[in-house]
Amino acid sequence: MTEMTALDTLLPGPLSLAGHRLGTPQQAGALTMVPISGPAHPGFVPPRTGLKLSRVVGYGQVELTNGAGSGVAIVPLHIGYIQDRAQNHALCRSAFLAAGQTLRFDDACCVQESQGGYLTERDQWFFVLPVELRARALELRGVTGYSKLWGDIADLNARYGLPRRGHLEQILSRKRPVLTQFRSRLEPQPGQVGALFFVAGRFAGLEIAPDPGYFAEMWTALVCFAYGVAAWHTESATESATAESSTAGPVPFEADGLAGLRGALERDRSARLAEIGGWLAAAPAGPVELTEEDRYLDLRLSTVTAPHLAGQIVTDGGRTVYASLFAR
Repeated sequence: MTEMTALDTLLPGPLSLAGHRLGTPQQAGALTMVPISGPAHPGFVPPRTGLKLSRVVGYGQVELTNGAGSGVAIVPLHIGYIQDRAQNHALCRSAFLAAGQTLRFDDACCVQESQGGYLTERDQWFFVLPVELRARALELRGVTGYSKLWGDIADLNARYGLPRRGHLEQILSRKRPVLTQFRSRLEPQPGQVGALFFVAGRFAGLEIAPDPGYFAEMWTALVCFAYGVAAWHTESATESATAESSTAGPVPFEADGLAGLRGALERDRSARLAEIGGWLAAAPAGPVELTEEDRYLDLRLSTVTAPHLAGQIVTDGGRTVYASLFAR
């Protein structure tokens, strides 16, 4: 898919994704993932094995620890943690943590309106906020108040036909068996450091990690929760209409022999690449605003805001090391 690689145009101003390339797209229902390969940046701690939610100080106040002996941790944007019988939280922003450092986030948001309790030393798993909530969560960075996202979560639940409560577990936990199907139907590729995500043909997000190990540990949180939630809802909304309009399955290739089948498959792949190229061309563009938020040695963490796009990026000089950008 190198002929479609115009990734530099997706990031604003002087920021560069030079050296990154798009791979062969994969589709699971309404969700399309286009793998991104590129240079690996050593010295970064992966989020699952390196980061730990060490303590919930109080509602809306959590502490994360970089437990690695060396390397800086880039806290993934909008990461959240789920644990039985504990108050679940998500972060509104990214951050840097040095090796062994513990950082307190006073602007975290509680995503579980009706469940009490605090974190204990039990197993935990993390997610990334669904894309429908991410723009609002980013706007709320630096704002204290543990219930600040409950109204938006309640609205999202209501749109999905669920009880109108500020309780994200109604989607993340109760729909988890459905959402985790995206993890098995879409497969990360060797050397993959990022992905483009489309939902029903529309650009949904761009994710770039420092190296393949980091991205592999983010895979489930991104494909199942950050983008899988929107895809699942899109599929649910169109399922009945599709059933009414047609009962036919996929149309088989018309081919005479193995050579003909290979030719038909290649034509189908070419048409698919051209279609996704059109999606990329149709993705909204325009000027964006960059706001520097934090520094660690030569690394810079910046917030990207625009009418069509938002998120945060980490750069080292002119190189993009980490990016989590999503459509608004």
